[in-house]
Formats: sequence, C-alpha cells, structure tokens
Amino acid sequence: MSRIGKLPITVPGGVDVKIDGQKVTVKGSKGELSLVVAEPIRVALEDGQVLVTRPDDERNSRALHGLTRTLINNNIIGVTEGYSKQLEVVGTGYRVQQKGSGLELALGFSHPVNVDAPEGITLSVEGNTKITVSGISKQAVGEAAANIRKLKKPEPYKGKGIRYAGEVVRRKAGKAGK
Repeated sequence: MSRIGKLPITVPGGVDVKIDGQKVTVKGSKGELSLVVAEPIRVALEDGQVLVTRPDDERNSRALHGLTRTLINNNIIGVTEGYSKQLEVVGTGYRVQQKGSGLELALGFSHPVNVDAPEGITLSVEGNTKITVSGISKQAVGEAAANIRKLKKPEPYKGKGIRYAGEVVRRKAGKAGK
C-alpha cells in the first residue's frame, strides 16, 4: 500500500471540497482549483477528511494512488496559503523592472526582454535583482518560474543568469593562465 496515498487529507476550516464523480473541486479564501482524477482511483469525503483509495495493486493504480493524494493536498494548500518561488538575477548589468503585471528584464541582450504574467500568477520585483512568482497552483507557479529562468540560465564560468533563490551553480575553472 502506498504510504503517502493511504494518508487521509484533513480539510481545514474555510475550505470547501466537492467531489463529483472523478472531478475534485477545492474552494478556499484565495480561489478555486479543480482536478480530474485518473480512472482507477476513487476519492471520498468522510468526516472532514478526503480519502484516496485504489481498487487493486496493479502497477498503474499504485503509481496514481500517491500522486492523486498529493495533487489534492497541493490544491488544498494552494487555496489556503498559496505558493511562491523566488528567483535571483545575477550578473553585471542584469536587472529586472516591474512593467504593469509583467516584467522587463535586461539580460545582456541587445534588447530588453518582456515577460507577461500567465493567468493566475502574480509577478513582483524586490530591489532590481529579485523576482517573486506567486499563485495558488503549485504547477503553474513552478512552470512560470522555470520559463523565466529559461530566458538566461546560469552559466558555469561566471555564474551569470537567472537562478532560483538558494540554487548552487557549479562553477568551472576557466582557461589556465600563464
């Protein structure tokens, strides 16, 4: 039995969970998220707890069991607390500015790079080198942060580029001088 999948999910106060067949809708103070559960997995709401069960021990059922429980739990956390990721812009002359709901980044290209915030995502700038990506969907926040990082990944020689806060960039030795 999946150790994660068999754990019940406690529904906090102020959160409304509706189960309609294979569709699970979670509504909280920050918004509403829904998830369509894959076929063999069953979800039930009992005594203020969400229970995820599987019908058999087939490989596919076992794989989806813990995943489904985690996705529902992430939705509940998202509508109550929300998710955020921090990014740092490192490099001489590299900076970021807030432009409406989006960002304008100077990354050493001949032109500034504009990034628009996807739906449900809030982009904010602290100073001129720190970006905060926040929203209620863990997947959407992670994808938006990855797309911003992808504009200029940290390079291994000087470490310049966009990196996650706390990310360690492995540095390479340059050319050996005489």
